[in-house]
Amino acid sequence: MKSKISSQNLKLIIVATIILIIIGCVIKILNVGQVNETIASLTIEENIFEKRILDSDTILATYTPRRETASEEVVSRYARAREREMYNSIEEITISKDMNLTKRCNVSREDFIALIAGVKADTAGFFEENAGLIYDLCEKYEINEIFFCGLISAESGWNIAGNHRRTHNYISLMGAGGSLIQFDSVEAGLEKAASTLHQNYLSEGGRFYHGKTLAGVRTRFCPVNPEWTNLVYGRMQQIVK
Repeated sequence: MKSKISSQNLKLIIVATIILIIIGCVIKILNVGQVNETIASLTIEENIFEKRILDSDTILATYTPRRETASEEVVSRYARAREREMYNSIEEITISKDMNLTKRCNVSREDFIALIAGVKADTAGFFEENAGLIYDLCEKYEINEIFFCGLISAESGWNIAGNHRRTHNYISLMGAGGSLIQFDSVEAGLEKAASTLHQNYLSEGGRFYHGKTLAGVRTRFCPVNPEWTNLVYGRMQQIVK
C-alpha cells in the first residue's frame, strides 16, 4: 500500500514539475515578446526621428536657393529701413552761428550728395562732384559737412578761384613764405584741409584750438577779418536754405 502511494506521489511531483516548466517557458516567451516589441517600438521611433531629420535636410536643400534670394531682398529692405532710422532727413538739418562744428549733420551719404547737387551757387559743380569725398572726410575727421563746404566756399569761392584750383588748396593753408601750399590732387588737398581743421582747430589741445564754434576757429584761422564768421555762416546758409 505504501509503495502504491509513493508511486502516485512521484507521478504528481513529475506532472507538477512539468507544468511548472511549461508555465516558466510560457512566461519567458511572453517576456521575450514584450522585449522584442519594445525594441521594435524604439527602432520605429528612431527611424521616424531620422526621417524627420532627413525631411528637414531635404526641405532646406530644396529651398536654400529661394531662401538666399529672399534673404538678399530682405536684407536690402532692412538696411534701407535701418538707414532711415539711423539718419535724419535733409529737412532736419539745422545750423547756427554758435553750433558745434564737430557735430555731424547725421544725414546719409546719399542724402548729402543729393543736398549738394541742389546747391544753386555751385555753378562750377566742384562741390557736387566731390560731395561723396567731402562726406567721407568729414566722417573721418569729425567735421560738420555744412561747415566744411561753407569754409571752402568762403576761402576759394563757389567757383574755386584759379590759385586755389591750381594748388588744390581749398581753405587757404599758407606755407612759410606766405603763399598757398601746393597739393598734388583734389583728394590730397581736401584731406589736408579736413585733417588740419580737426587736429589744429577743433580738437582740445590743438595748436590753434579756441573752441568748436565759428568764433573759436576764427580766433587763429582768420584773426584779421572780424567778418569771417558771418562770411562762412552765410555760405553755410546757402547750402541748407
